[in-house]
Amino acid sequence: MSFLVETPADEARRRGLRQMRFVATALLVVSALIWLATIRLDQSGVWGYVNFAAKAAMVGALADWFAVTALFKHPLGVPVPHTALVKKRKAELGRSLEEFVTQNFMTEEIARDRLLAADVPKRLGVWLAQPAHRERALTEFVRVGKVGLARIKDEDVAALLDDFLLPRLAKEPVAPIAGTLLEGIVDDGVHHGLVDLTLEHLQEWLRENPDAFAAVLGERAPWWSPPWVDGKVIGWTYNQVIAWIDDIRSSPRHPARVAFDDLLRQLSSDLQTDPEVMERAEALKSRLLSNPQVSVSLVSLWGSFKTTLLAAMDDRSSYFWRRGEELLEHLSGRLQDDDEVRQRIDGFLGDMVGFFVNTYGGELAQVISYTVDSWDADVASKRIELFVGRDLQFIRINGTIIGALAGVVIHAISQVLGY
Repeated sequence: MSFLVETPADEARRRGLRQMRFVATALLVVSALIWLATIRLDQSGVWGYVNFAAKAAMVGALADWFAVTALFKHPLGVPVPHTALVKKRKAELGRSLEEFVTQNFMTEEIARDRLLAADVPKRLGVWLAQPAHRERALTEFVRVGKVGLARIKDEDVAALLDDFLLPRLAKEPVAPIAGTLLEGIVDDGVHHGLVDLTLEHLQEWLRENPDAFAAVLGERAPWWSPPWVDGKVIGWTYNQVIAWIDDIRSSPRHPARVAFDDLLRQLSSDLQTDPEVMERAEALKSRLLSNPQVSVSLVSLWGSFKTTLLAAMDDRSSYFWRRGEELLEHLSGRLQDDDEVRQRIDGFLGDMVGFFVNTYGGELAQVISYTVDSWDADVASKRIELFVGRDLQFIRINGTIIGALAGVVIHAISQVLGY
């Protein structure tokens, strides 16, 4: 109902409406005075044109005054038919606006065109290119994320697991689903980021813990091997492992990466087609879900994860913030430079907007008719006149001017024809 509430800007609108009404009425009065002043003068010369122009100007001014006034009220309080249209036809006006918006705005084609014209992905990429903007995005994400995590209670997670997820998972065959999911992950290369992250942390750990690496290998050295030989072998092996991991990280087509991808593809295929693998996967699932500690362990794991994540969110020097900054910076570059990524995002956003418009567009447009129906007729009429009445006064001004010009033309034709 905010449209019907007075605002500070309304006084300026009311003042502008009064001024334009005064100008339009003044032109009518001036036309009437000119007509009266020239009515007894010689009509065969110039004064005839002036008199006729003033007469026609009055007619035009009065006609347009009636038309403008009839939109909002009865002219001079006389209930002439088809006047006070806004009051009487408020409901029809709301439905007409609803139909207009539905047909001209709430369509999938228009929504998609406007979305493409907006170029949302590239604009987002440019926005994220600024460090201050990336920090703001992370801050807002953390703020919302902390609120969301705080609302998720452990007992709610336990109830969800025990009452829905675990029983449902026990009934559904997991092998085909897991195989299809794994196949999609491998085809899209989604796992490459996880592999890179694992290799990065593994390499960091090895460089920071050479003694732990030596201790693990030293336990497996033959008892008869001299210590200095063990040290040489372990040192050489340590350097080779570091170099091997570095080669894998720097080469997207490293044989180890290719072999790992082939292994995942074979596993995804076996999960979907090999009866033996599918049976073993189902048996493993059944044994896992039948253990009463599964739910407790998952809730405990969730609690630890939530606690760790909340602590990382509070620490701006944590890996969470550093990695988030890196990911947003990388995303900014992709959104600005990669046409394929932008097209995929535009397509995804277009599908979402199209679904929303097709599903809820009509109901959203109905808000217009519902809102208009709820307005008080008198108050709504006055408010609408306040918003558009000033511009409508130009109709009266134009009617006066056009009437005067028409009067001159008509009088000239009469003179030519000898009337």
